[in-house]
Amino acid sequence: MFTDYHVHTEFSDDSDYLMEDVIKDAIKMNMDEICFTDHVDYGIKRDFDDPRGMLYRKGGPGEPEKMPLANVDYPKYFEKIALLKKKYPEIVIKQGMEFGMQMYTIDLYQKLFNRYSFDFIILSCHQVEDKEFWTQDFQRGRTQQEYNERYYKEILDVIKNYKDYSVLGHLDLISRYDENGPYPFEKIKPMIQEILEIVIQDGKGIEINTSSHRYGLKDSQPSRDILKLYKELGGKIITIGSDSHKPDHLGAYINEAKELLKELGFEYYCTFEKMKPIYHKL
Repeated sequence: MFTDYHVHTEFSDDSDYLMEDVIKDAIKMNMDEICFTDHVDYGIKRDFDDPRGMLYRKGGPGEPEKMPLANVDYPKYFEKIALLKKKYPEIVIKQGMEFGMQMYTIDLYQKLFNRYSFDFIILSCHQVEDKEFWTQDFQRGRTQQEYNERYYKEILDVIKNYKDYSVLGHLDLISRYDENGPYPFEKIKPMIQEILEIVIQDGKGIEINTSSHRYGLKDSQPSRDILKLYKELGGKIITIGSDSHKPDHLGAYINEAKELLKELGFEYYCTFEKMKPIYHKL
């Protein structure tokens, strides 16, 4: 079975990959199932209909001078998915989102989750204190130990307080933007273990995010150490997603991720329906 469970489209403010084009491309690739997981990042972004108006960022190469920092246009999003399900019955289409959550934004996500029907939710940590990792704003002024521990503490606090998700996305995302190089796993292992124990106890899972390949990381994301620890602790729910934003990202390195899971002793990976995991033999 060929699936991709981390896919962004024009409904994410960092992608212009049309949702229908994603489906057409997935069908050409003989994909069996796909799950849309467009971005919601309360804190640094606002909803499309926020009465306070829109926030903007400076446009990059090939973009307008000002780019809106907008969350998903929810009514249009679900309407488009419903239309595509009818138009392309040859592929299974699931509706999800990626919640880029921080402690102080939990209530907003709870209201959003309660308002709509979801198959799948990726819970990610993209910012802490509204500070971005990729710009180094979060890391600046902190030692490597301090920003690593602060990052995992945020995730730990969030999952203690929020339970309506399916998997943790790219759990060690901070490593992607760590200009000081790999932080020793043993130093952060106790916090990661506590996170994974709560995830397992709550019946949730983690994802393998295959974008590690295109970012040139030397390890998987999450790392082999985290995947091994997850298995040792009894973790079984795991999804595989490309984190695609462009056509050449879609479906990339999914088979390699399956091979890695088999190598580490996992027997299954998961898809989801109405927030319930479905297991598939690797």
